[in-house]
Amino acid sequence: MADIQPPVAGRYDHERTFHDDTFNDVYYWLRDPENPEVLDYLKAENAYTEQETAHLDSLRDKIFHEIKGRIQETDLSVPTRHHGWWYYGRTEEGKQYARQCRLKAEGLVPPEIKPGQPIEGEEVILDGNVLAEGHDFFSMGAAEVSPDGNLLAYSVNFSGDERFTLHFKDLRTGEELSDAVPDTFYGGAWSSDGTAYFYTKVDHAWRPHQVWRHILGENDDTLIYQEDDERFRVGIGLTRSEKYLMLMSASSITSEIRYLPADDPTGEFRIFGDGRRDGVDVEIDHQGDRFLVLHNDNAKNFTLGWVPVDDTTDYHELVPHSDARRLLGVDAFAEFAVVSMRENGLSQLALMDKVGDLKLIEFDEPLYDVGLGDTPEYDTHHIRFGYTSMVTPMSIYDYNVRSGDKMLRKQTPVLGDFNPDDYRQHREWATAADGTLVPVSIVAHKDVEPDTTNPVLLMGYGSYEMSSDPYFSIPRLSLMDRGVVFAIAHIRGGGEMGRSWYDDGKLLQKKNTFTDFISVADHLVETGWADGNRIVARGGSAGGLLMGAVANMAGDKFTGILAQVPFVDALTTILDPSMPLTIPEWDEWGNPIESAEVYEYMKSYSPYENVSDSTYPDILAVTSLNDTRVGFHEPAKWVAQLRHTSPSSHVLLKTEMEAGHGGRSGRYDAWKEEAFHLAWVLDQLKATQ
Repeated sequence: MADIQPPVAGRYDHERTFHDDTFNDVYYWLRDPENPEVLDYLKAENAYTEQETAHLDSLRDKIFHEIKGRIQETDLSVPTRHHGWWYYGRTEEGKQYARQCRLKAEGLVPPEIKPGQPIEGEEVILDGNVLAEGHDFFSMGAAEVSPDGNLLAYSVNFSGDERFTLHFKDLRTGEELSDAVPDTFYGGAWSSDGTAYFYTKVDHAWRPHQVWRHILGENDDTLIYQEDDERFRVGIGLTRSEKYLMLMSASSITSEIRYLPADDPTGEFRIFGDGRRDGVDVEIDHQGDRFLVLHNDNAKNFTLGWVPVDDTTDYHELVPHSDARRLLGVDAFAEFAVVSMRENGLSQLALMDKVGDLKLIEFDEPLYDVGLGDTPEYDTHHIRFGYTSMVTPMSIYDYNVRSGDKMLRKQTPVLGDFNPDDYRQHREWATAADGTLVPVSIVAHKDVEPDTTNPVLLMGYGSYEMSSDPYFSIPRLSLMDRGVVFAIAHIRGGGEMGRSWYDDGKLLQKKNTFTDFISVADHLVETGWADGNRIVARGGSAGGLLMGAVANMAGDKFTGILAQVPFVDALTTILDPSMPLTIPEWDEWGNPIESAEVYEYMKSYSPYENVSDSTYPDILAVTSLNDTRVGFHEPAKWVAQLRHTSPSSHVLLKTEMEAGHGGRSGRYDAWKEEAFHLAWVLDQLKATQ
């Protein structure tokens, strides 16, 4: 390949001041994906990145085949029983996408279905490979079978921009119905009789703001609800009991619920309880003659109670508030409920009887992640949950509520010579700059000891109260088998340690997220887990903001930084109400348009604003052309500024031209993309053997 010089993106912006309505030229120039010059610029960046990483071609290919060789390509999910059918997904070797299938149910025990061997009576509901034919990208936004099992609503997208076209299929005949609705968003819900389907639409800023009703066979859909407060997003769902449709409107700190009997799809939704109150978050589910209610009204970590269906203001507490335990969700069944929660940094599941007594489902490993699985049946005494740890592949269990027996239905196969005993996981606590103890999850090959010589990949996120739980990863084995230590920094801004953990890492305390991450890196060096000259940091989306911030604040502590779909031009975006990450995000970041204090605080940490002339660690920024959550222009502009201000730094930009926020869609494409990332990480860590 001929030598290619790094491209330069237009002009650089002038210094802004509070309430300056004029944004920089390069920001607007790079925002236009229809501009041929922009596309040429991104392609030139890709060519430069390809040149600069060409020496890793063989390593990338090797890692891809390692990932592929460990995955059982022809496989199927554990069948899930619902209304007389077993539903499951199949994958086939060489095929990018899964097929969704079903089989008439006989009894309560899943049938013996072997990968690659269709069973008599099997119906293929959807084949992702057929739907994706002729397209470089494919994703689904909804796939909902009507309660009677006769109809399927599904939506598809072929660009990655998260706007879907909704279709309907008669599962009795296999006929595709003529009904089609463009520009819908994720999810949806059937009425109980299957005559109506409810779905959402987004506004100009990709905010789901409307709920619509579609009557099968009719051309004119009805707008049911429109949310005009631009901080709020809407969603619609059907309770497990199939008795009620639930319409939720929520910001990051406030929610309001409307409900409607599901057998009355043309009726009027009623507001639940006292309606919207700023800062009060509510979740409900239906159980018999009552609604179970999870809320944080005068209960930071949430409390759980119930109200009668005929009087949603008459509240009775079941599970009180606890400073040590964060209640996350409640799932109602006919005779019991499942409560999801967090304590001491770990996820937990508990069974709750009708009077509120909790029975914790316990596990032996010191680190793990557990969550309720696909359990659509309402009147049952079995639930399904998924369990994983940093050394245990995802495991699907059926749990007998009455006896307490757990039955392993399937553990994700890992082919080759994988042995979980070859790896060790550890929980440690780093001390943050203000003395706060920050949990750290660590996993490494059993032969790796904390002797100060180890290369480390350190990951973090720390926003939106989203927790970075310990999990198993097949691609990660390619790192650990080369001696790399993998660590997760459970930093403030996430939800690992309760609602206060989130509050202490947002708004005018956002910098705690970044300093926590830096403290974790220091801890790994001080405890011998890391060679201080061989640490790579990795984060995506809001975790990409983290990457940009720590690059500015403590770049010398990292050998390399992998920033995926990174939110690195945060201040400019939050100042622009037309962008998706703006008005609904003011509860998370603050409103710099109205507050000079917020403006100055965001400006003091926003990665683009704080690029300096110091030498940065090697940086690889990865983005997608059709990303509607973090526009590709943010990393493109950031990379250009880094090169302009710090010409001695080595910074690369890679843009997926047919993808969205989650990257490439097909599983083989996704493995190749991850192999590209891991090869770059290993090269930075000098661990390419």
